[in-house]
Amino acid sequence: MNRSARRALAALAVLVGPLALSAHAQTEIKFGHVGEPASLFTASAEEFAKRANAKLGGKAKVVVYGSSQLGGDKELLQKLKLGTIDIALPSTVMSSEADLFGVFEMPYLVKDRAHMQRIEKDVFWSTLAPAAEAKGLKVIAVWENGYRHITNSKRPINTPDDLKGIKLRVPEGKWRVKMFQAYGANPSPMKFSEVFTALQTGVMDGQENPFTQIYSAKFQEVQKFLSLTGHVYTPAYATVGAKKWASLPADVRQTLEQTAK
Repeated sequence: MNRSARRALAALAVLVGPLALSAHAQTEIKFGHVGEPASLFTASAEEFAKRANAKLGGKAKVVVYGSSQLGGDKELLQKLKLGTIDIALPSTVMSSEADLFGVFEMPYLVKDRAHMQRIEKDVFWSTLAPAAEAKGLKVIAVWENGYRHITNSKRPINTPDDLKGIKLRVPEGKWRVKMFQAYGANPSPMKFSEVFTALQTGVMDGQENPFTQIYSAKFQEVQKFLSLTGHVYTPAYATVGAKKWASLPADVRQTLEQTAK
């Protein structure tokens, strides 16, 4: 083979190489959430990814980014709408997108998990899910965040009066603020990723979360009291951006939705 032929083949390889790679490129399904390692969010998202990837067979791959790597809850919802991520796991923050989600901010509403299953079946899919879609968000499954309890550095919380004057971090949803204001606390919405430092430095006296979020974020290292208030049950919502979701192949969407449910 002469020099000219070798040059021509080399040039062809340069052109064809990237095309061959792109033909076999795997679609990455980015799944962002705020949970720390060992949290229920992490366990749920990673189990979902494992099951979904086994079924997708190379058509796409779910990659999980926990610990607020892709942003806090509000940022994740915005990125879903923009299409820069594919799946997120919001909880309380959904009540800021659609007021109907505030039903899960009402204290002592959900009796137990069997009750929650009935609420999901009879109320959620017919009423709340369409309210999310009107905001450009599609819930593909209802998961769990859990029953929330209060930790703080001041005193045990046995009655609402014990909350008076407590600087309490709450999630980025307006109804939780209203609830704790009614109880006499000083609630402030804050990103989950900022809570540990706020508690450690005394910017906040306390916070409220399910056990798995409290433990995995190590709040026990900077809080003296854990009060088993169980004041709110919060679902978590496996959520996608409606526009980006519609652009995925139908079989990929079906696999992701069935696996999530």
